[in-house]
Amino acid sequence: MAEVPIVVHRAIAQGGRPVVIRNEVAGLAHCDGDVVEFVRRAGLSLGEDILDDPVWVRWKGGRAHDYEAV
Repeated sequence: MAEVPIVVHRAIAQGGRPVVIRNEVAGLAHCDGDVVEFVRRAGLSLGEDILDDPVWVRWKGGRAHDYEAV
């Protein structure tokens, strides 16, 4: 399986999910809007619907779109 450019990792104990874009830490997302903003700041104009596209985004360790503490 080819590596995807955006990885949203498992939520941390305090809440939020670390986001990595092109192997660089982009930040800690607390909602889909945060992920979209990190993607925009990385220079990708993809829109919010990209979050459900497995070619672009991999959700690791939990359900997609869930940012609650573990």
